[in-house]
Amino acid sequence: MYSEEYDILSASLYRPVTVGSAVLPGNLFLAPVAGYSDAAFRSVCAENGCDLAYTEMVSSEALIRGHRATRTLLQRGESEKLYAVQIFGSDPRSMARAAELLEPYRPALVDINCGCPVPKIVRAGAGSALLRDPALLGEIVRAVRESAPAPVTVKIRLGWDEGSVNYLETAAAAVEAGASAVTLHARTRAQGYSGTADWPALARLKASVRVPVFGSGDVFRPRDARRMIEETGVDGVMIARGAMGKPFIFRQARAVLEGREPGDPTPGERAAVARRHLALAVGYLGERTACVEFRKQMCAYTKGVRGGAELRAAAVKCSNQEEYEGVFRLWDSLS
Repeated sequence: MYSEEYDILSASLYRPVTVGSAVLPGNLFLAPVAGYSDAAFRSVCAENGCDLAYTEMVSSEALIRGHRATRTLLQRGESEKLYAVQIFGSDPRSMARAAELLEPYRPALVDINCGCPVPKIVRAGAGSALLRDPALLGEIVRAVRESAPAPVTVKIRLGWDEGSVNYLETAAAAVEAGASAVTLHARTRAQGYSGTADWPALARLKASVRVPVFGSGDVFRPRDARRMIEETGVDGVMIARGAMGKPFIFRQARAVLEGREPGDPTPGERAAVARRHLALAVGYLGERTACVEFRKQMCAYTKGVRGGAELRAAAVKCSNQEEYEGVFRLWDSLS
């Protein structure tokens, strides 16, 4: 049980965050994760306590050209009262034009990806490539800020590699150019998603800028969110891999921040969230596409559950809702 002293301390850790002209209702966020944070997943995260979710990263060039797939990425989830759109690119003018085109979507924030380590993104001069050119990063932020329909934020990494850690410089360039918040994934581009996130860097960044700082990296359990805030002083916690197959981590993390026991979902509750997620995905993407895409989601939902290997073996063969329903019935029987 938590002590009364702990209750008083932690009760203040869950709180609203003001980012420019936007007021976010709380400080627990879903990161932009390519291939995962689509409208269906963001919606179930919102239903399970996520205060703000970010879209998968959207190409500025594709947005300008009106690509159909881009419009799909920009869909707002059924349960999202507000959401953030993340865009990427390397040309300030194109990024500004893309940001202008977001006005009909009414995002709460427009985020600039300055951290994606994927080679094809980096080769185009976007994502983590911008970490090597803080001046260009600043130009992009300034251009986007002048045309975006919402406050502009950036998501960065520690630096290109261990020998060029420059997050304080890149954050300063972004803030000077008008960024209203900075998210730091506390790894270098070279690390990718390996190794351990450098949480002390989050504290140093928080002390160096005058805008809200959101921390990202190694938040896999509800108590990790509390520990990150207590140890670093960040204004918000952005959860990525820790939410895959576990959208309920947001309500659990809120409970911990408010001094309550987080509790674990029952097998039935976990299965119900997965069912809801699939139904939403079918609505957004159509049955065939949604059911194929949902295979990886189902593998995440069944990780660590009783009979998980058997459930995953069945799920990866599913191509329609009826077949998935058979997997859910199997899940119910194993629970």
